[in-house]
Amino acid sequence: MASPSDHPLAPETTLVTAGRDTAAQNGFVNPPVVHGSTVLYPTAADLHAHRGEFQYGRHGSPTTRALQQALTALEGPNCAGVGLAPSGLAAISTALLAVLKAGDHVLVCDSVYRPTRAFCDDLLGRYGVETSYFDPLIGGAIDALFLPNTRAVMVEAPGSQSFDMPDIRAIAEVAHGRGALVLDDNTWATPLFHRSLDQGVDISIQAATKYLGGHSDILFGTISANAAAWPRVAEAIRLLGVCAGPDDVFLALRGLRTLSVRLAAHQRAGLEMAHWFKARPEVARVLYPALPDDPGHAIWRRDFTGASGLFSVVLKPVPQAAVDTMLDSLKLFGMGYSWGGFESLVIPFDCSSYRTATRWAPEGPTLRFHIGLESTDDLKADLDRGFAALGAAR
Repeated sequence: MASPSDHPLAPETTLVTAGRDTAAQNGFVNPPVVHGSTVLYPTAADLHAHRGEFQYGRHGSPTTRALQQALTALEGPNCAGVGLAPSGLAAISTALLAVLKAGDHVLVCDSVYRPTRAFCDDLLGRYGVETSYFDPLIGGAIDALFLPNTRAVMVEAPGSQSFDMPDIRAIAEVAHGRGALVLDDNTWATPLFHRSLDQGVDISIQAATKYLGGHSDILFGTISANAAAWPRVAEAIRLLGVCAGPDDVFLALRGLRTLSVRLAAHQRAGLEMAHWFKARPEVARVLYPALPDDPGHAIWRRDFTGASGLFSVVLKPVPQAAVDTMLDSLKLFGMGYSWGGFESLVIPFDCSSYRTATRWAPEGPTLRFHIGLESTDDLKADLDRGFAALGAAR
């Protein structure tokens, strides 16, 4: 559904309207879920010429086309194409393989998602790609880390678990001056709150398992790229055989339609709970760029239009056994390695063993919280019980 030429649509409206063609869908609001591998050609001439919008199920269907069109509209005018992957990690690995080859060097943010780090150190290393890690707060000083064979820079904004906020604009300016591409894991904010392709990023990646899906029921990834990078991304997707199943594509498209209202709710609750944690006597710090006193707040205000419901809390020194007692006492905060769904989650973490360019040494134990869509009063009551259990177990 096209927007009036004299009135550009707001992102919230784009989420509802993009990728929909009710006339082509026989009047139905949603596109059909096409399950199919084989596409038949009407004539031998069409077959020989590979003529037709759809040629084989792995390469796309009306269902995948609808989601790709909607995501392209959400990413903005700098987006030349969007690829779909069966998980966030598959999207990350496909994007890195698209721009790197044996003998290349890649610079990766030290606070990157841990499975990304494992992929770089293990698989890319075996294939002759060297990885160096950098301080996420390095900014333009990253120039000193470039080698003659540096071909890409991978950032994550904010950083996984520790929520460091890199200056993507400064990093991208240096990288492009050196002839390198910039990749960004944009899962935390999504393109709704951070159009990273407008900030100098060449390839923007989402673990759409999280907020895009929004209901903890799919594994999914997206790869959005500008005109300079899209041909390489599209080629890698084709050669690696990367594709997502039609039911997951449909669920991602359904989640996209409500992304703006869900993220607004996650943001409101996240800010409220972050301030609540800051006032707790058991808490040393809250790591959340949306807080005015966070070290990354100025960059967040400059480059982002909102914040999600994910942040970390540094507790004052306390035995790990007491933290475990607290976690076991919680009823509304589940313990699980994901986020972005409607439910609140918490996990303990310790970055110290997998940081190499920076030192992770917080004052006490650290917890990552995802604030879901429950009543914040109920969440606070649950945490009150948890902190009471923590104090009793000290």
